Amino acid sequence: MTGVRTKKPDEMETAFGFTNVGSGEKQPLVDDVFHKVADRYDVMNDLMSAGMHRLWKDAMITTLSLPGNSNSKTPRKWHSIDVAGGTGDIAFRIVERGGSGVSTTVYDINSSMLDVGRERAIKRGLADRLEFVEGNAEKLPFDNNTFDAYTIAFGIRNIPRIDNALEEAFRVLKPGSRFLCLEFSEVDVPILDKIYEKWSMNAIPQIGKVVTGESEPYQYLVESIRKFPNQNNFANMIHKAGFSNVNYQNFTGGVVALHCGWKL
Repeated sequence: MTGVRTKKPDEMETAFGFTNVGSGEKQPLVDDVFHKVADRYDVMNDLMSAGMHRLWKDAMITTLSLPGNSNSKTPRKWHSIDVAGGTGDIAFRIVERGGSGVSTTVYDINSSMLDVGRERAIKRGLADRLEFVEGNAEKLPFDNNTFDAYTIAFGIRNIPRIDNALEEAFRVLKPGSRFLCLEFSEVDVPILDKIYEKWSMNAIPQIGKVVTGESEPYQYLVESIRKFPNQNNFANMIHKAGFSNVNYQNFTGGVVALHCGWKL
């Protein structure tokens, strides 16, 4: 049946929304989606979530417990990686709320999204604390034990081999550092689940058509939400990748969940 949530990471590799595709075919299709929506991506986030995505992202950064400014002339260096974060929303929050020693690498496979992020960073005066790198989350071009935190918001469900991405997250994190993933999940509140289902499946593609001129990319995005593993199954995947003390927190009745895990 279409729309059934996956329970194994390999099932996401061939799921382009509700459509099954061949091995290796999903990534180019996802790339095309984000090339099409990059210029209006942040506008659509506001419309699709009624602005709630800003609160969810703020809560994620609060959970990150960033180091603040200190009186030291040599502030503590703290560097994170934000994967699938092309337009910079999470990275901007990190460097704006963290101390002067805080910096972030924005890593994304989509050049159009990164172009938007670079322009936004320059306008906000944050370019000197951010690095924008294009590449695949399934194979990160960084050494082991490099980063103080790994964040990913609304991006992991678009990665074909999620298990590979989680293993790479574990590899590049320093011991004692944390993985945080903000992603749409399974609503567990009666009535809200029905309202959300109708809103997302019927309204969002049409809003996308009005704002961007195309509905197909948003049809994929809402379908991908329905295919993504629920909270417990995704937590199991994170644990399997090597993370300890894995937990999650639901926001807005499970519309979104924030999963956290430690590399110990």
